[in-house]
Amino acid sequence: MADGDRDESLRDAVDRSSSGAPAGGHAIRDRFSSNEIFQRIVVAADEEITSRPRRLFAGGLAGGFAITITFLLYASMTASTDGDPVGSALLYPLGFVFIILGDYELYTENTLPPVTLVLERIASLPTLGRIWVLVLLGNFAGGALGALALSATGVLSSASATAAAGVATEAIETPWWTLFTKAMVAGLIVAGVVWVDYSLRDGIARIAMVYLAFLAIPFGNLYHVVVSWTEMLYLVFEGDLALAVGVREFVVPVLLGNSIGGVLLVTVVNYFQTTERRVATARVSEIEPLSVREWLLGGVAGDDRSYVPTEDDRE
Repeated sequence: MADGDRDESLRDAVDRSSSGAPAGGHAIRDRFSSNEIFQRIVVAADEEITSRPRRLFAGGLAGGFAITITFLLYASMTASTDGDPVGSALLYPLGFVFIILGDYELYTENTLPPVTLVLERIASLPTLGRIWVLVLLGNFAGGALGALALSATGVLSSASATAAAGVATEAIETPWWTLFTKAMVAGLIVAGVVWVDYSLRDGIARIAMVYLAFLAIPFGNLYHVVVSWTEMLYLVFEGDLALAVGVREFVVPVLLGNSIGGVLLVTVVNYFQTTERRVATARVSEIEPLSVREWLLGGVAGDDRSYVPTEDDRE
């Protein structure tokens, strides 16, 4: 083997994980093509979709509780800046930074990559639904604990508590359709974060990207379902809102908007900008796609296989 070929083979080996996901771009080492980003997402989706339910729920619980930081800081900054829209939002993204860099589970963030496996008919719709439900339940449980802590303890000053109630009340009074459309835009932003996150290799760049992206939510007066759930429960624990009303009039439209907006960007924009070779080197190209029955029914139809084999599995 010529020295040039040997160097190229060594570089390719270094720049590819055992699962086949590229660790470096083919054309430019520190820049990934859309196909390479998709391949990295596929491998992350496989790790997500094959995780044990206990891990998914526990990660969701941690993610939901981390969102409390966002709500706490937003209320505190609103109080300390006399409601200045820029100053109030400056620390809003911190909870999301913890979640994404800490690899916690967050509905609309960790739950979007598995959609790619469903689109490739490698994973079934019921499997995707199981992940969504487990993570969302964990997020809601963590958010509930956080809201209870904020309401029942002295973490919030009186001014911050007033600001927190005001933020949540304003959101509750927003019309259903407006909540839905604003949540759709937030879902698009989160889906963009997922895509861009897998195009970055530098930690500082990831922090900057997450911070700026999630700063757009308060600046745009948008809504994220886990934050909305925590805000709503804070009012419930304060005795200012009935749980059923908060869920129906606030949480449900935001949940639907986030879900539709996120999946729309994944399917219409990100997925279809890739080519038929989108998974050629992600070690799923040789996997037989699920039948329509398996794709729709999942385990009922025998969908219990492994999804993305690693190099060790193949050997």
